[in-house]
Amino acid sequence: MNPKLEKHLNIAPEVANALAEGKAVVALESTIIAHGMPYPKNVETAREVEDLIRAQGAVPATIAVLDGVIRIGLDEAALEKLGKAENVAKLSRRDLPLIVAQKGDGATTVAATMICAAMAGISVFATGGIGGVHRGAENDFDISADLEELAKTPVAVICAGAKSILDLPKTLEFLETRGVPVVGYQTKQFPAFYCRDSGLDAPLTANTASEIAGMLAVQQDLGYQGGAVIANPIPESHAMDKAEMDGVIASALDSATKDGIFGKEITPYLLGKIVELTKGRSLESNIALVKNNAVLAANIAKDLSALS
Repeated sequence: MNPKLEKHLNIAPEVANALAEGKAVVALESTIIAHGMPYPKNVETAREVEDLIRAQGAVPATIAVLDGVIRIGLDEAALEKLGKAENVAKLSRRDLPLIVAQKGDGATTVAATMICAAMAGISVFATGGIGGVHRGAENDFDISADLEELAKTPVAVICAGAKSILDLPKTLEFLETRGVPVVGYQTKQFPAFYCRDSGLDAPLTANTASEIAGMLAVQQDLGYQGGAVIANPIPESHAMDKAEMDGVIASALDSATKDGIFGKEITPYLLGKIVELTKGRSLESNIALVKNNAVLAANIAKDLSALS
């Protein structure tokens, strides 16, 4: 590893050993811990997700910045610190260097997690849902940095599609333009986070983890620079009704407009408002889909490791 890069990275021993031995590793973001759920539910969920990955025979690597160091894998103390802390910076590509330089603390979004995972040599990442083109982007150009990162960083993102608060048709168009594979796992429909079907077709379909691992291996062989979106629908037992969610999201968007919320604050605001409007049901759905994605990611990582 480049010494200049090495001085900014702290790779946990469990993760470092797995990488050195060519074993399966799954990256995990930390925004869901610092900004997605209240304490102690956030830390409990983070531990449960890591345990699920280990149970599948892979190694979890939760990523965050603490005291200016990019941590690839968090111990119990670090998870607790992140889960309890207030005003933790939300890090995307643009924010990461300054927070590291200032010796600050930050939770990584999808984009920043991809960057840090790639630095460490991790190519599979499980999250809840990717960011995308926001509704009304034709007026304010609000497009998540996640999409550009997917076009240039070779990390596969296993998710429940894109967050349903977004403009999903435009999000898929953007990914197509930038050449990012969007693969529906055992579905021909593109999932919409809380809902199994957005009403849009998934551009590609794969039915097994080994098929997906094979695609990722070919991407690597061909020298592709970008990643991939593996769209894994939320389990039916926790899926929410699309018509209900459309109404809830419309109400949440109205509230955001009235409260003057925009930019990178809009997503955590909307997700919090949706939890309130659904009386907590959406939070349970969120947890279920993250766990479901973690299991699939672990199996993809294992199959990719075997191919490598």
